[in-house]
Amino acid sequence: MNLRKLALAASLSAVVLSSLATAPANAAAKEQFFPALVYRTGAYAANGAPWANGYLDYLKLVNAKGGINGVKVVFEECETGYATDRGVECYERLKGKHGGATVIQPLSTGITFALTEKAPKDKIPLITAGYGRSESSNGAVFTWNFPLLGTYWVGADVAIQYIAQKEGGIAKLKGKKIALVYHDSPYGKEPIALLEELSKKHGFDVQLLPVAHPGVEQKATWLQIRQGRPDYVLLWGWGVMNSTALREAQATGYPRNKMLGVWWSGADPDVKDVGEGAKGYSALTLQDGADSNSKIVKDILAAVHAKGDGTGPKDEVGSILYMRGLISAMLGVEGVRKAQERYGKGKVMTGEQVRWGLENLNLDQATLDAMGFAGVMRPVQTSCLDHMGSSWVRIRTWNGSKWETSSDWFQADEKTLRPMVMLASGKYADDKKLTPRTPEECKM
Repeated sequence: MNLRKLALAASLSAVVLSSLATAPANAAAKEQFFPALVYRTGAYAANGAPWANGYLDYLKLVNAKGGINGVKVVFEECETGYATDRGVECYERLKGKHGGATVIQPLSTGITFALTEKAPKDKIPLITAGYGRSESSNGAVFTWNFPLLGTYWVGADVAIQYIAQKEGGIAKLKGKKIALVYHDSPYGKEPIALLEELSKKHGFDVQLLPVAHPGVEQKATWLQIRQGRPDYVLLWGWGVMNSTALREAQATGYPRNKMLGVWWSGADPDVKDVGEGAKGYSALTLQDGADSNSKIVKDILAAVHAKGDGTGPKDEVGSILYMRGLISAMLGVEGVRKAQERYGKGKVMTGEQVRWGLENLNLDQATLDAMGFAGVMRPVQTSCLDHMGSSWVRIRTWNGSKWETSSDWFQADEKTLRPMVMLASGKYADDKKLTPRTPEECKM
């Protein structure tokens, strides 16, 4: 009898232990995990924080609306300080939590380079909207990288198109001098190859002027500009480097209306303290219309901030960097939503399934308008071989107190970009001994 009681007790214990072991998995079965690599501290905090706030607020909005077809979004921040080594540590710390990462958004080109070989092994997509490796738009080789909406080669090409337009045509570029003042990091170096290619094609000279992190010491750089007298200056900066460059331009008398920044050099923190001194300065903008009257902004204010759940200050909602973070989160969410169409609505998607979703995005204008993004974004459509999906850019100009849209949309020239992407991605494949995917394999 005692033996029978012992056996029964052991059996019941096994059942209890089994249920305890499966309970966390079942509890997490309706949670889609979005790690958030951010930098709210350090030299780039003023620019990094609004992006992070927009990113998290959008995820909170998704939950307020019932999740992704009923699947709740969970997220966790990890502070990188914009340092590559800390970014890799954050990736390793977060990638396996809550059942596994849905996507990783590094918010740093340096971190992107470091994670490009890790992501395929872990089967986690990398979304690098408006940054990262320019050649990773080729999904045949970079099967887990998604530089959605545009790359730095796109930005450099449009910058030259814009300058050519101001000069009266592409032929007018011959003999011009264009200086690139760039953050001396993988981010800042990205446009160089494209600019050098275009300089050979159109006959202008490129002057390369690197600025060391964090960018507060630029006197020698602007002395070179004063001596070299370039016709235009392209600013590829981040954080305090941008406002410092504008102040130095003012001090040396270089006309701000001859300066054009990339989209990471054209936000409120870059110009607000310079004020009138930055008047006439222009910057690219990439699918991130800062419209406080847009429906998506009103939704965030009503469903998140009005409930006391806003991540950052209410008055930054709708600002440029905030919207860029919000759009980045939306792209990840829509990758999950698209994956659910194939693998099951109301189910948690794996990283591999989300990759399929990101390779099959089709956010047309009607869809974007219905989501509240009218006036904020243009359509984006990806494929297995095209991981960028869109290359539209326009220009904003600082009028001394606010940004104003100052151009129509430009589109990057595929006749220039495509050969460069194929050459660079092909070299990467050779170096890493990778076999690019074929169109037939994409259909599988």
